Amino acid sequence: MLEIKNISKNFGDLEVLKGISFGMKRRESLGLLGESGAGKSTLARIILGLIAKDSGDIFYNGKSVDYSCRDIKKEFQMVFQDPYTSLNPKIKVGEAIGEPVFIHKVLSGPEIKQRALELLSLVGLPKDFYDRYPHELSGGERQRVGIARALSVNPKLLVLDEPVSSLDLSIQVQVLDLLKRLKDKLGLTYLFIAHDLAVIKYICERVIVMKKGKIVEEGDVATVLASPNDSYTKKLVQSSLG
Repeated sequence: MLEIKNISKNFGDLEVLKGISFGMKRRESLGLLGESGAGKSTLARIILGLIAKDSGDIFYNGKSVDYSCRDIKKEFQMVFQDPYTSLNPKIKVGEAIGEPVFIHKVLSGPEIKQRALELLSLVGLPKDFYDRYPHELSGGERQRVGIARALSVNPKLLVLDEPVSSLDLSIQVQVLDLLKRLKDKLGLTYLFIAHDLAVIKYICERVIVMKKGKIVEEGDVATVLASPNDSYTKKLVQSSLG
């Protein structure tokens, strides 16, 4: 489905990504694991077309990705880390969910409101949340709104950048369970960014471990956990076991 070939990115003299290559299959959940500064979020933003790569290629369904194409921007959507800042405090929840639908001209008029109401139900929120403002919601509820917003244009790939790291543990599990159900129901593909191995283990089938802009390990989550090869991965596994 998605193929990343030799992606590199510098910010000034700082090498943030150094020849990153990997592939993703349709309907899989792939984790990007690594500490802050590993280059995970930069890679995600390059895949989404939010920032430009310096070199390398990205292919989607066998074709080079053209980020000027509106359809590609519908196919790839993002769920951000911080539900407190990813929503405009002056815009009601229903309008925030429907905004991508309006921008991409998927629907119009009353159909947009109906779509937003359907999405609220899909992510487990009451329909009366349509007329609420973000400050009236808890962190978990806001993240559900962020997920609904990302799903509004029927994407195939969701890039989730630390989507539960700012939530309490019990709420994290609820949101992760929701994401599992949505993946199965809608046939989604997830690129899931995290620094917490337990989160990756809970939701991903495969994991890529990054350190200082490079991939140091890649494989099935169960295999990597049971017998990590790289010293950095071994350290992550040991620390996750306490």
